Amino acid sequence: MTTLSPGGRPTAYVLRVSGHLDPPWAAMFGMVLVHDPDGTTTLTGAVTDQAALHGTLARIRDLGVTLISVVAIDPGSTP
Repeated sequence: MTTLSPGGRPTAYVLRVSGHLDPPWAAMFGMVLVHDPDGTTTLTGAVTDQAALHGTLARIRDLGVTLISVVAIDPGSTP
């Protein structure tokens, strides 16, 4: 099952986790990584399907990082 936006593109997500992840993790997640001033990290990017989303969430879990939020957004608004 592919998760597509109404425009036929993969769904984009914003994931927030506690702490600041090191920049090399951005490549592992295939997302843009931003350190937020409040001590959290925001990961933003398109996800091709639900399996890919669950894989990303599993990697976060395996790192022992606390997941704060997962929000689907319009793919046109990704950085």
